Amino acid sequence: MDDILLVGGGLANGLIAARLAERRPQVRFTVLEAGDALGGNHTWSFHASDVGAADRDFFAPFLAASWAGTDVHFPGFSRTLPGGYASISSARLAAALAGRFADRIRTGAPVATVAADHVVLEDGTRLDAGAVIDGRGAAPSRHLDLGWQKFVGLELRLERPHRLTRPIIMDARVTQLDGYRFVYVLPLDADTLLVEDTYYADGPDLSAEAVRARVIAYAAGMGWRGQVARSEEGVLPIALGGDIAAFLGEGPAGVARSGLRAALFHPTTGYSLPDAVALAGHVSTLPDLSGPALAAATRDFAVKRWESRGFFRLLNRMLFRAAEPAQRYRILARFYRLSPGLIARFYAGRLTLADQARILTGRPPVPLLRAVRCLTETRGSTPSP
Repeated sequence: MDDILLVGGGLANGLIAARLAERRPQVRFTVLEAGDALGGNHTWSFHASDVGAADRDFFAPFLAASWAGTDVHFPGFSRTLPGGYASISSARLAAALAGRFADRIRTGAPVATVAADHVVLEDGTRLDAGAVIDGRGAAPSRHLDLGWQKFVGLELRLERPHRLTRPIIMDARVTQLDGYRFVYVLPLDADTLLVEDTYYADGPDLSAEAVRARVIAYAAGMGWRGQVARSEEGVLPIALGGDIAAFLGEGPAGVARSGLRAALFHPTTGYSLPDAVALAGHVSTLPDLSGPALAAATRDFAVKRWESRGFFRLLNRMLFRAAEPAQRYRILARFYRLSPGLIARFYAGRLTLADQARILTGRPPVPLLRAVRCLTETRGSTPSP
């Protein structure tokens, strides 16, 4: 019997497993993944300042690419931001984890039910364990008030070099559709780009084929032509409000949660890697890894993160509820004119009170009355007005 079953082989559970293997080799664990390989089909990115130096050393083997600096573009305004930026690919994550503990990974194992001390696979097999961590991604809940970040990304192998030296993390010069729209570009090597068309939208519906066509059109407009080597798409939560205790209280008692299953993501950017790294480090140092203790510890970790991020949810409500969808880009354009240090602390989720005051200072780019209505945090799912 395992000490821990990690249900779902995505980023969060993958990093927990890696930290346990490194720091607690005596702990017996198995990672259960429904698909053919860990990691699915994703790219996770982060700013170097989002995580500490010791953590960067830990996940350096998982990195697919890294750069110095990033670019943002808005109508009439472009800027290069300092600081490192890096990405982890699903393929790189899966290979690195398999190289460390291939015998503890079980793929093709979709889970039907989870409980505090066991899981049941869809084929009826029961697996017992001292503890269970559920990291199978976001789950619907009436206790969270959410907007959505939707995207389709195409990895393009180009006919000739693109000559980009750093990522474009936001190009909002495109036509504004379905909320706030921007394009995100990662130069993976001299001839390969990942181009993502992204929307901050009120609803989760994604017309993948239409967005894919827009990616191709954007690339052609930039003079990039080639073959599609890979595609990915996603619909990620953006937190506007909610009752975190009620959310974490859903589901079977005594089951620990990780990743999006625990609402561990930056409320505004949707970035989940920094929280995944922090949770993995936290779990690996817990003195008690029994089921009840692990469930309580991960719950407390998620609650503290949520409670520290109320300001970000306020900004999100202003973006989604106070601004007209076609004008949301103006809020972001104003933000990206602020100091590089403040922007870095925003991404890292470590804003000071002075930072918060600076963000709110000046004439708001949204109607004042609508902004005032956003001040009180919503406690659960709320339809847009």
